Amino acid sequence: MNIKTTVHRALVVAAVVLLAACGGSGGTDNATNNPTASKPVVAFGTISGFGSVFVNGVRYDTNSATVIIDDQPGTVAQLRVGYVVRLTGRLNADGRNGTASSIEFDDAVQGPVQSIDVTAGTLVVLYQDVKVDAATSFDDDIQPASLEGLAAGEIVEVSGFRDADGVIHATRIERADAGEGFEVTGTVANLDAVAKRFEIGALVVDYSAAQLDDLPAGAPANGLLVEVKGRSLDANNVLLATRVEGEQDDMDVDDGEEAEIEGLITRFVSPTDFDVNGQPVTTTADTRYENGTSADLALNVRVEVEGEVLNGVLQADEIEFEFEHEADLRVSGEVGSVDATAGTFTVLGITIQTSADTRFEDKTDAEVRPFNVAVLNVGDFVEVRGVAGSVPNSIAATRVERNDVEHEDDDIKFGLRGPAANVAEPQLTILGVTVMATADTEYADGSDRTIDAAEFFARAPGRLVTADGRLDGSVLVARELELEGENEFDD
Repeated sequence: MNIKTTVHRALVVAAVVLLAACGGSGGTDNATNNPTASKPVVAFGTISGFGSVFVNGVRYDTNSATVIIDDQPGTVAQLRVGYVVRLTGRLNADGRNGTASSIEFDDAVQGPVQSIDVTAGTLVVLYQDVKVDAATSFDDDIQPASLEGLAAGEIVEVSGFRDADGVIHATRIERADAGEGFEVTGTVANLDAVAKRFEIGALVVDYSAAQLDDLPAGAPANGLLVEVKGRSLDANNVLLATRVEGEQDDMDVDDGEEAEIEGLITRFVSPTDFDVNGQPVTTTADTRYENGTSADLALNVRVEVEGEVLNGVLQADEIEFEFEHEADLRVSGEVGSVDATAGTFTVLGITIQTSADTRFEDKTDAEVRPFNVAVLNVGDFVEVRGVAGSVPNSIAATRVERNDVEHEDDDIKFGLRGPAANVAEPQLTILGVTVMATADTEYADGSDRTIDAAEFFARAPGRLVTADGRLDGSVLVARELELEGENEFDD
């Protein structure tokens, strides 16, 4: 981890603590909307929680919202954490609450998995490259909740953002229902108007029998953003399209409206001329930056931009750099205490700080919605991912998931990932928790290569380490210890 990223993460924490104290999705669900002094808004971003719905850290009341899911009428109950949506409505003067009039969701790709690379954190779906990281949520029917829970040939639905290279950065992956067709949204390339074929990524599309909608000049064109639907691939793995529809390559916001967009910088000329998910953005001397500066703006950087649209260009009042994908710290286990007012709880004695941007999901059979800190109980089993918090040995949570209790050999299975400190075989500490190895502990390096205790403890100081095991008092007795990479956590 470079020094710049370390500083950015430290800056994230101040916002996390402030928002938690104000009662975001991490606190109680009692935020009130004040329609007076509100203004029209279009928000494009990831759903982080419900009650009613949180998008880009703002709570939007959905009592009168129309919901469209994959071009079909839907309900708020069908929406999921991690979905990338386009929301229209009104934003209150506090900037933290609003009212949604419409919410639209379309996946980035749905189709068969061609290949999976667990080590690289990538997979190929309908010949589209997909990147998985700490910002990716997996549906609860995928076990384990990672790429290891998927297999080639399965049909999956992926929500996420495309980068400048066309790679989809997944925010949620779930298995598609049986009988559902294939679909993909992307840019037309290598058009052959005679053969009626074009490409999206490595996928070849045959549109000779497709219904064509909302296309300039009534036909596909190179560089055009389209959504393609089909029901099958032919013998040469060509998608036989049933529909090709033109899509907006920007937020489709009227001049004078407020806009909030989350995503990747897909075109970059200068700090005053760039695109986020295809939406043109400009900055001024008055633009405020969180977790970075204008010098950090670059291709494929993930940001959230707020401002007003003028002549189709988003005039950025504020730009926040997002590091959710770098959420290296993790803990899984039972909740020890809860402070709903502060938006905090503890696991293994580690303080977990939450905010309106924390992604909450209840994966138990209860599937409670809204799910947030106020719903947590002592003894609940959770998995937390995040970055360093504002106090020593704390985590500023980017994701909180409640799961059924995990067991191994009749013991509750606890997990921990963080920088290794106080390393002295057979023990070390991670986020202040003592981790003890035994003669039965298994060791691995970052490539899943089995190593012995001597090599592990020699290489562990300052490294990112994952520990899984059982709890003996306040000590985590490790069944497995793994080095996770060359991250430099020490100064």
